[in-house]
Amino acid sequence: MDDDEIERVTLEIANQKQVSADQKAAVISEFYQMAMAKDYISTGGLEYAQNVLEKALGAEKAMDIINRLTTSLQVRPFDFLRKTDPSQLMNFIQNEHPQTIALIMAYLEPDQAATVLGSLPPDQQADVAKRIAVMDRTSPDVIREVERVLERKLSTLVTQDFTTAGGVKSVVEMLNRVDRTTEKSILENLEVDNPELAEEIKRLMFVFEDIVLLDDRSLQLVLRGVDTKDLSLALKATPKEVADKVYKNMSSRAADMLKEEIEFMGPVKIRDVEEAQQKIVNIIRTMEDKGEIVVSRGGKGDEMIV
Repeated sequence: MDDDEIERVTLEIANQKQVSADQKAAVISEFYQMAMAKDYISTGGLEYAQNVLEKALGAEKAMDIINRLTTSLQVRPFDFLRKTDPSQLMNFIQNEHPQTIALIMAYLEPDQAATVLGSLPPDQQADVAKRIAVMDRTSPDVIREVERVLERKLSTLVTQDFTTAGGVKSVVEMLNRVDRTTEKSILENLEVDNPELAEEIKRLMFVFEDIVLLDDRSLQLVLRGVDTKDLSLALKATPKEVADKVYKNMSSRAADMLKEEIEFMGPVKIRDVEEAQQKIVNIIRTMEDKGEIVVSRGGKGDEMIV
C-alpha cells in the first residue's frame, strides 16, 4: 500500500468501535466471496467466474459481486487470454479478420503479442501491425462480442495452466544424479543414435561454475592442464566463490599473478569468456572419463572409500 492508503487504514483501525459477531461474520464472508471471485476471473475469465458464482450464490448475488469486483479491478479486455499458450491462441485466431487479430493483440502482454505476431504469415504481419498502430477507440460492445466468441472457442483451454516438461535440461538434471556407469551407458548409446543431442547434453552436464563441486586434489590436477590465458579469461566474469575455489588451489604467487592479469585485462567479449570456460570444462570431462578425477554428482555411488 502507498502512504495515503496506510494512513487511511490506520485511522480506521484507531476509530474502530466494537464490532458484533454478525458484522464480523458478514465481513469475512464478503471478503471470502470477493477473493474467490477474483481467483475465478484470473483462472477462467468473467463468464467462467459468473457461472460458478451463480451456481453457488444465485444469479443476483453473483452479478453483484462481479460488478463490484470488475469495477475495483478494472479488468482489461481479453484478460482471460493471459494464461493461454501463444501457440494455442494462434491456432484459434489465425483465420480471423486482420482487424480482429489486431484488436486482440492490442490487449495482450507485449511478449505474448510478439510471439503471436511472429507466428503470423509474413504477408499478414505488416497488415496487423499497421492496424494496431492506427487503432483508436473501439466500441465496448464490439470488444465484448469478440471476447465472448473467443472465450467460447478457448473454453477447453483457459482453465488449464500450460506447463513445459521434458527437454534437454530435464535429461541433464537426471544424468547429474545417476551413477557414472549409468550416465556413461546412456551417453554412449546417444552418441550412436543422435550425436548432436549427445554433445548438447555433455555441454550442459558440467558447467564452469560446477568447479566448486570438485575436491581440492582434483581441481589441482585440472589446473595443471589449463592454459593461464584461458583461466584468466574464464574467471573474468564468474561468481566470487568459484574464483576463491580456484585461488585456494594455487600457490600464493600464482594466484596473485592471475589476479593481476585479470585486473589489467580490460573489457572482454562474453563469447571469449564462455569459450575459455568451455575449454576448461572439456578438460575436466576428459580427465573424469580417464578416471583421473572424480566429479561429485550428489547421487548414489559418490561415497569415497578411505
